[in-house]
Amino acid sequence: MYAALTANSLHTPSRSAAEATELTKIYGEGDTRVVALDSVSVGFEQGRFTAIMGPSGSGKSTLMHCMAGLDSISAGSARVGDTELSGLDDRALTRLRRDKIGFVFQAFNLLPTLTALENITLPLAIAGRSADQEWLDTVVTTVGLSGRLAHRPAQLSGGQQQRVAVARALASRPDIVFADEPTGNLDSRAGGEVLGFLRESVRQWGQTVVMVTHDPVAASYADRVVFLADGRLTDQLMDPTAESVLDRMRHFDTAARTS
Repeated sequence: MYAALTANSLHTPSRSAAEATELTKIYGEGDTRVVALDSVSVGFEQGRFTAIMGPSGSGKSTLMHCMAGLDSISAGSARVGDTELSGLDDRALTRLRRDKIGFVFQAFNLLPTLTALENITLPLAIAGRSADQEWLDTVVTTVGLSGRLAHRPAQLSGGQQQRVAVARALASRPDIVFADEPTGNLDSRAGGEVLGFLRESVRQWGQTVVMVTHDPVAASYADRVVFLADGRLTDQLMDPTAESVLDRMRHFDTAARTS
């Protein structure tokens, strides 16, 4: 069943790993003014896998970027744990992203001159921290990279490169992982493997994952899907299946044709 929203808010009852309150993001001014997010309030529960979905231009990637400290907000509040992002300068934001947040992007973002292992441990090296070897071994084994650590990205398939990116995001044991269309450049088999790894990190290790996707199959790996349209929250779906997500997305298409 869908949980209808009576207001543009959707807070989780348990402690949130990240939370937006009346979050607004505006680009441009005058005739070029675009309200990408319109007073959005939503919480992302610790130890849960949440997917963010919506039509193109709905604000789903903007919401993730604001919550991850990758983009500034125009009004309202964005918090990671107990930290309010709007009050942080560039240095503090960089430290927060380095220490508290893991990232997985569609484009992999691996350094071509580094081996898989060096790419995985790069954020830790930049922070001047040593990897927890037992944890690192667990992550590498889980994502199936034990035999590929000495390979550079050009020697790996797309799916293997994205596994490296997932391992890199998890290696520092971040409070939350943000994934932006992580399977967009992968075939269905490789995409399913990456999504399975993300889901396993939630179920086995209590990791918090927030993923932006347009794919109903990808969203079905999540515990919860939140839907945006025109920069506003419209609905949520618990324990989604690909069919139930697709059905919900059809409502957006119908509304767009009749508006």
